Amino acid sequence: MYAIIADGGRQLKVEEGQEVDLAYREAEKGTKLTFDRVLCIGGTGDVKLGSPTIEGATVVAEILGTTQGDKVYIQKLRRRKNSRRRTGHRAMFTRVKIQKIG
Repeated sequence: MYAIIADGGRQLKVEEGQEVDLAYREAEKGTKLTFDRVLCIGGTGDVKLGSPTIEGATVVAEILGTTQGDKVYIQKLRRRKNSRRRTGHRAMFTRVKIQKIG
């Protein structure tokens, strides 16, 4: 069984038991998150589509902790000026485990 949820301006396809990285949020490890913006539920033979969301459908997830993404390098070069800059950035993510789709 899978669901498509909307969180933070993004749409994610999730399944029970799956670990997903979401946008960073201040929350304690082990707390439960409930997503009520469920756009689609499928996998049991029939597919339920919302317009735009399905009434009463929720996805429950448990927060596992925070992680950092891969380092993204930014390079700026001004040609013929001997000016170069290279910086890096690592975004923070919140890792959750999907427990129940319903």
